[in-house]
Amino acid sequence: MNRPTWWRDASAAYDASRAADDATDAPAIGQSPDNRRQALIKLLWIGIWMAYMGAPVSDLADGHHTVPATVSGALGLLVFVSIYLLLVFRHTGRDMARATVHRGLGTICALAVILTITLGDAWLVLAVYVSVAFGAVLPTRLARWAIPLNTAAMVGAGLLVRGSDDLMSALVVPSLLGGFAMSAVRQMVRTTRALREARATVAQLAANEERLRLARDLHDLLGHSLSLITLKSELAGRMLPGRPEQAAQQVADIERVSRQALVDVREAVSGFRRPTLEAELAGARTALAAAGITADLHRAGVHHPDLPPDQEGALAWALREAVTNVVRHSGARRCAVTLTEVGDDLCLTVTDDGRGATGPHGNGLTGLAERLQLADGRLETGPGDHGGFTLRALAPLSRSAHLPVESAPEP
Repeated sequence: MNRPTWWRDASAAYDASRAADDATDAPAIGQSPDNRRQALIKLLWIGIWMAYMGAPVSDLADGHHTVPATVSGALGLLVFVSIYLLLVFRHTGRDMARATVHRGLGTICALAVILTITLGDAWLVLAVYVSVAFGAVLPTRLARWAIPLNTAAMVGAGLLVRGSDDLMSALVVPSLLGGFAMSAVRQMVRTTRALREARATVAQLAANEERLRLARDLHDLLGHSLSLITLKSELAGRMLPGRPEQAAQQVADIERVSRQALVDVREAVSGFRRPTLEAELAGARTALAAAGITADLHRAGVHHPDLPPDQEGALAWALREAVTNVVRHSGARRCAVTLTEVGDDLCLTVTDDGRGATGPHGNGLTGLAERLQLADGRLETGPGDHGGFTLRALAPLSRSAHLPVESAPEP
C-alpha cells in the first residue's frame, strides 16, 4: 500500500535534516553538546562576548584599589562569570531547576550592584550580562519586564558612581538589545526543540505505520494462502489412492499457490504489494470451489474506470479477507459477491449462508477496517437477510466517467 504524500514528504524532510545534522561538527541548537569538541565550540561562541569583561579586569590590573578590594573584586568577578556561564551555557541546552535559576540570577544581580558601587564605573558593564542572563533563562513574559528593570537598576547604580554618566548612557542600549536578543534566541531554541521532537515523532510514527502495514499484509496474505493450501491438501489426501491423477493436480495447485504466496510476501515486505479486484475474484473462485462452497460471482464486475488504484487495492483486500473468513469459519454452502454503486461509493458485498459471526471481530476485520479508512472508505458487517454473515466494504469513486456497474439504492 502506498504512503500518503504528506507522509513521504515528512519522511524525506526528516532524512534530509538528519543528514544535515550529521554533516556538521557544531552542536545542534537547543541541544547539549555530544562530545568535547562540540562543548568547546559552544563555549567559544559564548566566550566571544566575554571580551567586554576587559573593563573590570583592566580596572583590577591598574592597581587603583587596595589589596583587599582588588582580591574581593577578583573573587566577585570570578563568581559572577562562573554563574553567568552556567546559566547561559547549561540552561540553553538543558533546563535547570527553577530554584537554581532564581538563586543564580539573584546572585549575579547582587554582585553587579555591589561591585559597581564599591569599585567604580568600569563595573557597570556587568549589568549588560545580567540582562543577557535574564533573556537566556527567563520566560518571555518575565523577561520583557526583568530586562528593562535591570537596565533601570544599572542607571540607578550609575548615578551613585561619580563620573559614570557617559559610560552609563552608552550601556543602556546594549543592555536592552542584548537582553531582548537573547530572549529571542531562547524562543528560537524552544522552537527548535519542539521541531526536533516533532521530527522524532514523525520517524516513530513512520516506523509504527510500516510495522502495522506489514502485519496486515502478512495476515491477509498468509491467512488466505495457507487456508487454500490446507483445503487442497485435504482434497489430495481424500483422492489417494483411488484418483492419483486428480490428487496430482491438487498437489500441483498447492505448489502454485505456495509459490505465489512467496512472491506476495516478498512484495509485501518491500512495500510494492497492491492487489487488484480481478486477481482477487479469480482467487476467490478457486478458494470457494476448493472448499466445496458454491460461488455466485456473476454480479461482481471487475472493470471500474472511476475506481482509483488505492481504493481498488482496499476493496481487493476486503474481498480476500471476506472469502478467507467464509472458507475458514462460516461453514457455508453458498457465497455471493457483488459490486454495486452506492451514491459516490463503490460497494463490495460478500454474503454467505453459514452460521454467522460469533464473538468480537478478529485481527483480520480490524486490519481491514483500517485499510479502508486509509482509502477514505468504510467497513460494515452484520447478519445477512436470510442468516449467515454479510460484509460490505465501501470506497469512494472518482467521477471522471460513468461507472458501468449495477446500481443499488443507498441504504
